[in-house]
Amino acid sequence: MTAALPLPTPDTAAADFLAQFHAETGRPGLGARLAHVAAHGFTPTPEELAFAARVAWRNSTRCVGRLPWRALEVRDLRHVTEPAEVFARLLEHLRDAFGGGAIRPLISVFAPDVRVLNPQLIRYAGYRSADGTVTGDPANVALTDYLRSLGWGGGPGTAFDVLPLAIQSGRRVELFTLPTDAVQEVPISHPECPGIGDLGVKWHALPVISDMALNVGGVRLACAFNGWYVQTEIAARNLADDDRYDLLPRVAAALGLDTRRERTLWRDRALVELNVAVLESFAAAGVKIVDHHTVSRQFTRFETHETRAGREVRGRWSWLIPPVSPATTPVWHRGYDDRELAPNFERLPAPWDAPVRPGGCPFH
Repeated sequence: MTAALPLPTPDTAAADFLAQFHAETGRPGLGARLAHVAAHGFTPTPEELAFAARVAWRNSTRCVGRLPWRALEVRDLRHVTEPAEVFARLLEHLRDAFGGGAIRPLISVFAPDVRVLNPQLIRYAGYRSADGTVTGDPANVALTDYLRSLGWGGGPGTAFDVLPLAIQSGRRVELFTLPTDAVQEVPISHPECPGIGDLGVKWHALPVISDMALNVGGVRLACAFNGWYVQTEIAARNLADDDRYDLLPRVAAALGLDTRRERTLWRDRALVELNVAVLESFAAAGVKIVDHHTVSRQFTRFETHETRAGREVRGRWSWLIPPVSPATTPVWHRGYDDRELAPNFERLPAPWDAPVRPGGCPFH
């Protein structure tokens, strides 16, 4: 009697993911699924994709806002490959996720050969002049130059010009301008200091990350993913960092603070009031946002839930603590293993860091 040959098995990454999927969902048929993948290759089913996207958020070591990971809405758009249609689906993402201000977490997943080259769907241009000064966001100077090299003529030259999207499909890269109704912005003012409102500052309401790939059992898929802002992301980093908008001196002047000496703590006072301004402005506009104290407490609830489920919470501590008053939050006193678990999101290289070949893109 001839001994039965062992069934072929898929590669380790796919097998590990499928084992996790079946274990956590309680679905039967793992053996049959493994045999099918071994014979035909691994293409995630819609159910596996949705599970992977939610767990990737759960595993994101740099995110303090993981509590609602189960509520992530997953749109399987792997069949969408034409740049114009990708752009149309991204517009749907922006409008639906915003939801009139009641922002909901949403991810749109595309095929592996589709990429949005911008790091976020909404970014402000950074124009560097001959003397080295920058109008707009200094973080986006290289992105702005790259988009201009692809044919963008530039915006009106304000500090808050919204950049077009560069969408890649295969070897092709096309530019698309975001319509105004897809970009919701909040003017920043202060309830007790009109001078802060006079600075003419605003920020976009929806953070949609688009330079990361979803790794599902070794299959990497382009995606656009959003939650909602913690106010410190805007007020303590984007608007305050000296290599970004560097607003603290101007906010201090609007508040009438003594900036001649550091011991007056004018930076700290300006920083707190800028955070107040962002929180109050989003509230006045009816746009969802969370403060750093609330989100830190939510993270401890997330830890409790995960412990009850028998899962270890991993995290990058330096990213989980807020940049404002971190010692007043419970996360400050905790330690975490920062090794990444799968499935997860992986940041893709910036295309402007490589030369653009004529007629193609820097990845081919």
